[in-house]
Amino acid sequence: MTQALSAAALDQLFLQARSHNAWLDQPVTDSDLQQLYELLKQGPTSNNCCPARFVFVRTDEAKQKLLPALKGHNGEKMLQAPVTAIVAFDSRFFEFLPELFPIYDAAAPYRENPEAAHIAALRNGSLQGAYLMLAARALGLDCGPMSGFDTTQVDEAFFTDGRWKSNFLCSLGYGDASKLRPAGPRLSFAQACELI
Repeated sequence: MTQALSAAALDQLFLQARSHNAWLDQPVTDSDLQQLYELLKQGPTSNNCCPARFVFVRTDEAKQKLLPALKGHNGEKMLQAPVTAIVAFDSRFFEFLPELFPIYDAAAPYRENPEAAHIAALRNGSLQGAYLMLAARALGLDCGPMSGFDTTQVDEAFFTDGRWKSNFLCSLGYGDASKLRPAGPRLSFAQACELI
């Protein structure tokens, strides 16, 4: 745990990894998705609150259900991908805190404060969505994260009880590297960071 990852591992996770929009005809199995979750769930969240929820859209029927909510070319990308994860969060995540964090009553700040619960769920659920992408890359899968969709439509189609809320989408599979555009630039350390 104190040793840096190899250059090859850093390339796979970060330096050579890309956001994919086109996919090879290669399946992602249920076992792959279960292994993916077993990895990503180990990432830290505040008080181990684990608010993220994942719906893995794989069947033609489920893809057609998701399609009307996507904007622009995102629909085509989702239809071609073997799997698209709806990365959501549970607005009542705190009900699991007695099990997940039994040290003290960590749910107390959220029971009567929906705004605080929303902020915690969105923040920590977004972290877990990032863990999903890192875990996928670690397992040899490629990712295609998307935010170009109507959250209200997704929530009405998939989360009718209103408890889960969609955050972002992420297609998963084996990307077609021949369809990648050149990598975009990133901000320098001096542009994005301060040492104080």
